[in-house]
Amino acid sequence: MAFAAGELQFFSDLTPLKAPSPFKQYLAPLCRSEWVVFAKRPFAGPEQVLAYLARYTHRVAIANSRLVKLEEGQVSFRWRDYRHHDKPKVMSLAADEFIRRFLLHALPDGFHRIRHYGFLANGHRRAKLARCRQLLAAPPPVPPAPADYRERYRQLSGISLDTCPCCGGAMLPLGPLPRPARQSTPSWFDSS
Repeated sequence: MAFAAGELQFFSDLTPLKAPSPFKQYLAPLCRSEWVVFAKRPFAGPEQVLAYLARYTHRVAIANSRLVKLEEGQVSFRWRDYRHHDKPKVMSLAADEFIRRFLLHALPDGFHRIRHYGFLANGHRRAKLARCRQLLAAPPPVPPAPADYRERYRQLSGISLDTCPCCGGAMLPLGPLPRPARQSTPSWFDSS
């Protein structure tokens, strides 16, 4: 398909494959091979796989627990020296050098840590998923009921925001907190 559309490009030793006949000859042995895709079931289920991947895809460059102190323009943090049997050490860097190293781990604008391909790619994802369900004769998914943020927090953390952390009694809403009066900021104010 991509070859017929002229989307494939060939360079160097593969330049002769631009012609249709050599390209078909090149692919012929691959078409005769029986391709078997093998994927093991995860031992503890898909939740374990997602938890494993999330540790790498949704973490920050350095955890707050590793930060020791910020004093006189120096940031001190804990690290493990793997060359000396995982010995824990403390390193101090100038604040600007610490920020420079931290930002080496930040992706530039427009880059994504996780990219989806195929039917999960962003372009026309809803239509592609609907087509997959149609081909599989699968019923459309039931949309989940919108949960209150308190219920969502309880599901994720196991802690109820409706229970007093001190006495264990039920917390009652008294009303919204009044907003403070807006103070006009001077036009020369610079927040950076």
